[in-house]
Amino acid sequence: MKIALIQSAPKLNRSNLVEVSTMIDQYSDADVIVFPELALSGYLLQDKLFEDAWRVEELETLAHQSRQCDIVIGAALWDEGKVYNSALYFSKGELLHIHHKNHLPTYGMFEEGRYFAAGNEIRAFETPNGTAVMVVCEDLWRAETITAIAESDAEIVYVLASSPARDFQEEGIGIEAQWDALLKAAALLSHNYVIFVNRVGFEDGLGFWGGSRVVTPMGSIEYKMGLFEAEGLSVELNHHLQKLGRYIAKNF
Repeated sequence: MKIALIQSAPKLNRSNLVEVSTMIDQYSDADVIVFPELALSGYLLQDKLFEDAWRVEELETLAHQSRQCDIVIGAALWDEGKVYNSALYFSKGELLHIHHKNHLPTYGMFEEGRYFAAGNEIRAFETPNGTAVMVVCEDLWRAETITAIAESDAEIVYVLASSPARDFQEEGIGIEAQWDALLKAAALLSHNYVIFVNRVGFEDGLGFWGGSRVVTPMGSIEYKMGLFEAEGLSVELNHHLQKLGRYIAKNF
């Protein structure tokens, strides 16, 4: 299974769709192409949110392109009169699944709860490339989320993020080490590959660190992208590792 991770730097306007479409064409030989949280919208939309948020019918371009490869992408999305911070999965010409971010950080530099509505479930769903589950950034910072992933029948986990850089230390960025712990816990407890795609770029003083990565079912980092640079990476997943992880969990 070939996965393309797109570590992009979204702008605070709707022009992101054009760039996303170009990247999909460039990496269309992948089975699944994965973009960050709010890749179609930018992060600090604030009062612009209700003007710039997307409606599903406006994303027909992505549905059409998903005939080439499956697409996982984040967007501010209108749904039944509310705007959500959402992860969308397109496949075979249609929108297959939507996950609305459950946990909206509203502390320190974060104000998501002032603007977005919150989702209320984490659900695995069938795709042509195995049963999947999607979560968005802060979702994974909750024990109940990792429990829900571990108890699901998911075979692959997609984590979309817009994580700002903070806690700079001599040995690196503290937030990166914290994310590593969460991603490895999710991988080990669910015995799945975890695909983490974090954005880069700057918005109103916030710098996003990137560092997108693939964590194996055994909890090791198999692929890791650079910090602060927009780039794409295609990787092949080794499903023998997933089978090994599940065997060990069952028998030891």
